[in-house]
Amino acid sequence: MSGLFQRLVQRPGTTIPFTIDGDPAEARAGDLLIAAILLHRRALRRFEFGPGERAGYCLMGACQDCWVELADGRRMRACTTPVEPGMAVVTGGVDG
Repeated sequence: MSGLFQRLVQRPGTTIPFTIDGDPAEARAGDLLIAAILLHRRALRRFEFGPGERAGYCLMGACQDCWVELADGRRMRACTTPVEPGMAVVTGGVDG
């Protein structure tokens, strides 16, 4: 993994498969979506008002910076949403 976050201690629990822009990824049971994405990528999504990438700001659900979209069209806060099996995250072209 070459993301912004790194696990310091291996988290127990089952492995949960999901995808980021069609690429397979995995998280651990209980991981929030923001952590799971940032373990694999350096950013959550593209900035919608200019060139740049966003990686979340407050990381606790107060700032509105961590909204991500799923392939089925749902939008959710990555910092307050647990990863579910089969989630398909669409980042808007963030490079891995």
